Amino acid sequence: MQIAKVRGTVVSTQKDPSLKGAKFLLLQLLDEEGRPLSQYEVAADIVGAGIDEWVLVTRGSAARQTQGSENRPLDALVVAIIDTVSVDNRLLYSKKDQYR
Repeated sequence: MQIAKVRGTVVSTQKDPSLKGAKFLLLQLLDEEGRPLSQYEVAADIVGAGIDEWVLVTRGSAARQTQGSENRPLDALVVAIIDTVSVDNRLLYSKKDQYR
């Protein structure tokens, strides 16, 4: 899994029938210090994440093993909205502090 920040949404009216009803997000991947990387990724969202939230994204076969995602052609899936991230006893990110 990797930490990413939600930057936007992706809308597609024409898609594989198994993806009908799926919400897609544009994610910017983050490094171990929470700095944005130059890589972006599109992922399906099963947790209801919103713009600017930090999320956990899983890829590959793990993205197809969650309930409701089986047999869907997914390469990436948002599986969690992050509340806090701590590194070496230092708070790196807090969702609560982000919206103050």
